[in-house]
Amino acid sequence: MVKLKVILLNGSPHIDGCTKRALLEVEKSLVEEGIETEIIEVGNKDIRGCIACGSCSKNDKCIFDDLVNVVSKKFQDADGFVVGTPVYYAGANGSIISFLDRLFYLSVI
Repeated sequence: MVKLKVILLNGSPHIDGCTKRALLEVEKSLVEEGIETEIIEVGNKDIRGCIACGSCSKNDKCIFDDLVNVVSKKFQDADGFVVGTPVYYAGANGSIISFLDRLFYLSVI
């Protein structure tokens, strides 16, 4: 039997806030089904936005050496992805948006 893995991203700057509690509930259900999980804290990190420099297409990593490069390797091996974020003015937290933009850009090259 293949072991599934799901990455859960916490986009909240409050590590133990409401978003984390919601992610823990999702994680609990996944673990009950025998799915391996990992929660990664993103919202409290200094994540800058993509500058579309194209460096990642040449080097297989982002020019900004931060959490995006670490998670991109895990992202390639994951079977699922859950994003938790607080909603500010009808939009997701800016850190998680910048993180996802760079992660997806890096992952599709």
